[in-house]
Amino acid sequence: MATMTAAQKREQAKMEYDAFLAACPSRQLLDRISNKWVTLILAALGGDRDGEPRPMRYSELSRLLAGVSQKMLTQTLRSLERDGLVARTATPTVPVTVTYELTDLGLSLRQMMRGLKTWAQAHMDDVLAHRATYDARTA
Repeated sequence: MATMTAAQKREQAKMEYDAFLAACPSRQLLDRISNKWVTLILAALGGDRDGEPRPMRYSELSRLLAGVSQKMLTQTLRSLERDGLVARTATPTVPVTVTYELTDLGLSLRQMMRGLKTWAQAHMDDVLAHRATYDARTA
């Protein structure tokens, strides 16, 4: 049996990722990126309002994302930074200026996240109508 290099082992592991398997690490990533706050943060940093990705300050994200708590925003940004989707930059000013922006990996998700948000907004009336029909049928 031939010995595999570390790069070959990584490549083989990539080919073996299967999110339908309980132990697959891609499930953790799917869990993370399917979170509503992750979707909205990635859409915001991806330029959903003005079209172009751009860095945003913490306070700007907090104002834009109505309903997110300070704790949830902080935890979500940290997890996105840990996963390599968002970069945090602290500028030594008084007080310190902190900005967040999408990394190349985060940018690769940009269109999908914007599309998911757009789809939800465009189809909300249909979903609400189906919910009402279902609820009336099962009541």
